[in-house]
Amino acid sequence: MFKKILYPTDFSDVAKKAFESIKALRSSGVREVVILHVIDSRFFEAVSWHPTKDFAQMEREIIEEISGEVESMRKELEDLGIKVKVRIETGIPFLKILNVEEEEKISAIVIGSHGVSNIEEMLMGSVSEKVIRKAKKPVLVVKR
Repeated sequence: MFKKILYPTDFSDVAKKAFESIKALRSSGVREVVILHVIDSRFFEAVSWHPTKDFAQMEREIIEEISGEVESMRKELEDLGIKVKVRIETGIPFLKILNVEEEEKISAIVIGSHGVSNIEEMLMGSVSEKVIRKAKKPVLVVKR
């Protein structure tokens, strides 16, 4: 039924629970997982006033750290016989998730109910809530 899953992650505890759910879905026909991490571009906008920061270098360091996190997930899924594609993007998280949903022609999205920033979620609405409302494909939300 869900052959290709989009798994957006911010590496929070709830996102890790969602990852466990994906592994369990393997027996339901999951053949491919697109692991997506979005570096929130608003972070760079917020710190852009700092004149001594090399933002290109900062972004490279962030991508390097994220790549290390994602690599263990990739290996775990590949060991289960699941094909894995990794995408590390910069932008507004919920918009990038919706773009990747369209580009990758996925069957479903598996996402954690809460991310790392509960304060932001209270003020702006959570990424998962926006994805649930606007996604075209089914969304499996894993709760805390």
